[in-house]
Amino acid sequence: MEDALARPWTEMPAVALVDIGLPGMSGIEGLRLLREKYPGVVLVMLSVYEDDERIFEALCAGASGYLLKKTAPAKLLESLTEAVSGGAPMSPEIARRVVEVFRKVRPPEHAEHDLTPHELRILKLLVEGHSYKSAAAELGVAFNTIAFHVQNIYEKLQVHSKSEAVAKALRGGLIR
Repeated sequence: MEDALARPWTEMPAVALVDIGLPGMSGIEGLRLLREKYPGVVLVMLSVYEDDERIFEALCAGASGYLLKKTAPAKLLESLTEAVSGGAPMSPEIARRVVEVFRKVRPPEHAEHDLTPHELRILKLLVEGHSYKSAAAELGVAFNTIAFHVQNIYEKLQVHSKSEAVAKALRGGLIR
């Protein structure tokens, strides 16, 4: 991780795989620093860890997806393509844990963060794993319309990535 942060990259990758259990700095801490230093790079966690704490720490730190190391190579490549396209790929075991936590979260009595009903619909689609493109198709609007609303959602939730917005929506019970 320290090498990746110190390296003067002449060409930015579209996506980077990050492990949690690294020598030196943890992958989760490194993820936060990579997100700050290279905001255009899609960061996907690739780990052996399946516990709720690490999953949500990674997502809150800016991971756009969370895959287990036992993911088959073909599925890994497919997931990376999905992440670059705006998706949030997760291994089935991870997605199940996220859904279980989501089901336990009680929504607040009143809407928070002044999200409009349309922004909440878009946020719900993101929580469900939609990319901007598939969310646009689902709602029958242009890709740029989704991108515009997502930027408003980020500002209102005070987050910087789709995964942070999803994590905050799940933690805060913003999605019914």
